[in-house]
Amino acid sequence: MRAHIKTYGLLIGAIVLAWGLHPGVLFSEEVSLSFDHFYSHAELTKSLQALAKAYPQLATLQSIGKSFAGRDIWAIILNNPKTGPAERKPGYYMDGNIHGNEIQGTEVALYTVYYLLKNYGKTDTATRLLNERAYYIVPTMNPDSRDWYINKPSDPDSPRSGLVPYDDDRDGVTDEDGPDDLDGDGSFTMMRKKEPNGMYKPHPDDPRILVPVKPGEKGEYILLGEEGIDNDGDGLINEDGPGGYDMNRNYGFNWQPDYVQMGAGPYPFCWPETKAVKDFILAHPNIAGAQNFHNYGGMILRGPGAKNLGDFSPADRSVYDYVGKKGEKILPRYRYITIYKDMYTVYGGSIDFLYSTLGIFTFTNELDLDPVEQPTPRRRGAEEQEAEEEEGRMMMFQAGRLEVMVYHDLVLMGEQWANWKPYKHPLYGDVEIGGIKKFGERVPPLFRLAETCHRNAAFCLYHADQLARLEFEKAEVTKIKGDLYQVDITIGNSRVTPSLAAVTAQKKLHRPDMLTVAGSRAELVAAGQIVDRFRNLTRKIETHKNTLWVENGVPGFGRLELRLMVKGGGQAELVYDSLKGGYKTKSVLLQ
Repeated sequence: MRAHIKTYGLLIGAIVLAWGLHPGVLFSEEVSLSFDHFYSHAELTKSLQALAKAYPQLATLQSIGKSFAGRDIWAIILNNPKTGPAERKPGYYMDGNIHGNEIQGTEVALYTVYYLLKNYGKTDTATRLLNERAYYIVPTMNPDSRDWYINKPSDPDSPRSGLVPYDDDRDGVTDEDGPDDLDGDGSFTMMRKKEPNGMYKPHPDDPRILVPVKPGEKGEYILLGEEGIDNDGDGLINEDGPGGYDMNRNYGFNWQPDYVQMGAGPYPFCWPETKAVKDFILAHPNIAGAQNFHNYGGMILRGPGAKNLGDFSPADRSVYDYVGKKGEKILPRYRYITIYKDMYTVYGGSIDFLYSTLGIFTFTNELDLDPVEQPTPRRRGAEEQEAEEEEGRMMMFQAGRLEVMVYHDLVLMGEQWANWKPYKHPLYGDVEIGGIKKFGERVPPLFRLAETCHRNAAFCLYHADQLARLEFEKAEVTKIKGDLYQVDITIGNSRVTPSLAAVTAQKKLHRPDMLTVAGSRAELVAAGQIVDRFRNLTRKIETHKNTLWVENGVPGFGRLELRLMVKGGGQAELVYDSLKGGYKTKSVLLQ
């Protein structure tokens, strides 16, 4: 029996070593996370610390800076060092929750970390992805506003910014007049008031909904905006809430000042959160692909964010299209679109900074769709009258509002809807307060959160898998005469992403790929790229000692064929070193 136990133990040890791991990883304390709720910053911290402790050979947790309110901005790095250091592998970056109210990106990022770690050694895909790639994940960029949104009264759209005090109304005082939870239900909902000459009337099928009256028609209500009072006595309500800027307009590429791009801040990277993330990314130049998470609308976005940048080169665009269109399969009903063409203009956004200054192929996912499929208007002929079109639009709008109420009543069972109730307002008198609560829009209901996490993690891991995957396909040595040898090599790339983005080669954003011939007796005499192997034609490449620069890298789904003239003898090592494509070696014998 002891012999059997010993044999079994040796077998398990061999399997673990084959995975490139210390045996302690296999038998580490199990971490169990659930994705049926939104994590506070304290819960997120505890979860990340537990994962880093349970998988010390794979995960490294670090605080990359402090938020304005002093919370840690966590980054977790995933890599199997037994298959190589992280900086010698293609890197994949991910962040979530740059906007405080767009919280579910944090759960997607945490789920991605959890999925890779718990499935390492259990599934081929997770094991390969952690062996071949390095991951740099910042689950929340905005921990201050995240905790505010989760734990304090708020609405679906705020707080969006960080919590650096900001004078929105320019009265010399900051954050002094935000919304107020007048009815104490934990959400900022809406105020309405009965008014005989109002512009709205109750929907005939559901009086909880107000719809605009037609021209000449007498209404019954006016809308007064979110619940709140005039806290600073200036005659206005809710005009200066917490924060008031936009961290995703604060990145240092195509940045524009506030009078052009609202919320941009006084200068790029002025906020502690954006500076911390920028410094972290710059410290890891091997990052080749990236993902930002926002909400909502079900979109897979690529840049450019603004028309003045022009579109990407055809070569880089083809990479985006390949991954983005596959994303539409992974994420049903999500649309792969371009920010400035199909949505709106963004100056100083993360997506343009990462691509245009660092050559990182970056997507932004707007997480989750409207809970109700809105009716699609049919195409109308030119002969139909404008009045009929307006009538049709109004009918579809009203039908959509009714469907939203059915969803709140029958699916969410009233949990995220506040029925209208009377309130004596100090300025408006008798009003009614009610409407959709803060978790009733933009974020998924908790029963769907796990699906949001898994599908978006699957898209990200697909993107990570499509980063350059380089291999030496051929290294053929031919003796010319004496101690001079011709070495023909082929380096293949089995993925769509090139080892150098076209924008990188064009603008020289970072160093090109390098091929080095190493060996005590090896001397690189000359080199060229094989442009026609049938006619034996090459194009000369300048060499620097025993190194040559490969200015355009290895194309996606392509090959690089080189011819080297090497003087010497014995063992030589070919080293292909790509900043974003990885580090590969091949031994050859000069004889």
